[in-house]
Amino acid sequence: MPETTDSNACNRPIRRVVIAGGGTAGWMAAAALSRTLGKVLDIKLIESDEISTVGVGEATIPTLVTFHRLLDINEQEFMAATQATFKLGISFENWRDVGQDYIHSFGITGKDHWSAGFQHFWLKGRERQLASDYGDYCLELKASQQNRFAHLPKGGMNYAFHMDAGLYARYLRRFSEGFGAQRIEGKIVEVCKDDASGHIRSLMMDSGEEIEGDLFIDCTGFRGLLIGQTLGAHYQDWSQWLHCDSAIALQTRSVGEAIPLTRSIAREAGWQWRIPLQHRVGNGIVFSSQHWDDEQALRTLRDNIEGEVLTEPRVIRFKPGQRSETWIGNCVALGLSSGFLEPIESTSIHLIQRGIVRLLQMFPASGISPADVAEYNQQTRNEIEHIRDFIILHYHVTQRRDSAFWRGCREMEIPASLQHRIDLFRQTGRVFRVPNELFAENSWVQVMLGQGLVPEQRHPVADLMDDGELARFLDGIRDRVNKTVAQLPAHQTYVQTYCPGERI
Repeated sequence: MPETTDSNACNRPIRRVVIAGGGTAGWMAAAALSRTLGKVLDIKLIESDEISTVGVGEATIPTLVTFHRLLDINEQEFMAATQATFKLGISFENWRDVGQDYIHSFGITGKDHWSAGFQHFWLKGRERQLASDYGDYCLELKASQQNRFAHLPKGGMNYAFHMDAGLYARYLRRFSEGFGAQRIEGKIVEVCKDDASGHIRSLMMDSGEEIEGDLFIDCTGFRGLLIGQTLGAHYQDWSQWLHCDSAIALQTRSVGEAIPLTRSIAREAGWQWRIPLQHRVGNGIVFSSQHWDDEQALRTLRDNIEGEVLTEPRVIRFKPGQRSETWIGNCVALGLSSGFLEPIESTSIHLIQRGIVRLLQMFPASGISPADVAEYNQQTRNEIEHIRDFIILHYHVTQRRDSAFWRGCREMEIPASLQHRIDLFRQTGRVFRVPNELFAENSWVQVMLGQGLVPEQRHPVADLMDDGELARFLDGIRDRVNKTVAQLPAHQTYVQTYCPGERI
């Protein structure tokens, strides 16, 4: 059981923040804390050059754009420093069935009515043979198909980034140090607790130095040195729903223009990613060790990559799930130490970001409030469970029967919360978004339609239009999308002009 705390420890002002671990999670935390509260906090980050980070979180979602704006990070500078390209969505290939592809884009498809989503009008249009593909009514999706991109006025294009995770951590380190954060090199050999409160008092280094703090942030990766090993937060295993537990990553030289899409290519026992950067391509395969051994997975990956291999393949083991609590006493866990969902929807960095923003919103400057801790943990739990359900959807709603892996995904019992969403959409065509969840209605619709789930009914508001009105409505949206896309430059050209990276 997690340690209890006493009132004196809770009431202690927070002045010294110690971040255990670097990588993306550690340096994102340092950047946000130093930029926001650096004038009133002493911020130290401990990391060792001898301990490698996972470093494969190279595809992001649009919330990172917001995070950078909050910190006043210059986008061109960031993209040049991290060899970044733009991302408009994810191409899901072979997921519905072998040879059947779709795109989950970041845009808004069509135009909703206040009483019903656009999908209801599209369903009637398809029934009356007046509608083309659902994606034809989404600007970001059509732009990604044609490899085009540009910033549009008034945030008219929703986008994210592909970036080099190692370079991103390096960039954020420089940023954080500019606002007073201090990096300490070395390994943590002991976590020292206060006997009375159960709070963490200090971290002992291999050098003999003792680093004291008032608030500790655990960014030590899968091992969860502080939150798990020291404070006893239980890890909830979700492998009954998410069968993949291994990944192999490697990098290749670019052989063509970078596209504004992450490619997710389903294989017999998992899926393969391709993430195009300015100077290289990030590649990897996520798989179930119950169905493939490392050799089979690596062979499949090598048989399906392009360009010269630049790095040795790296095997990563993981257990999908979350900590029972991510804030205990004076310790908050971020990144892999708090839990892990496989990267199919590029949510890892988003969850780090949300944990940081939530901590800043509830920052215990005058002392730790048990009510804040409870609220933080509840919000974190709700958010990751909604994302978990969205990821399970990709595996469960599929027509694939070609391997034991996919048959198992189709036949497994899923969380009741997800089953309700599937039943609701299948029977009525409706999606009701849970307050504050990450994925909006359009994301659920794109994936459910893409995976082959077709509603049996539609909202009667669509029947208020006759065929002529409906045709003009649908054609007008599609024509505006096509006209805008035709005016966009090629993605590669735009990147080379906007944020060319340094030669590597």
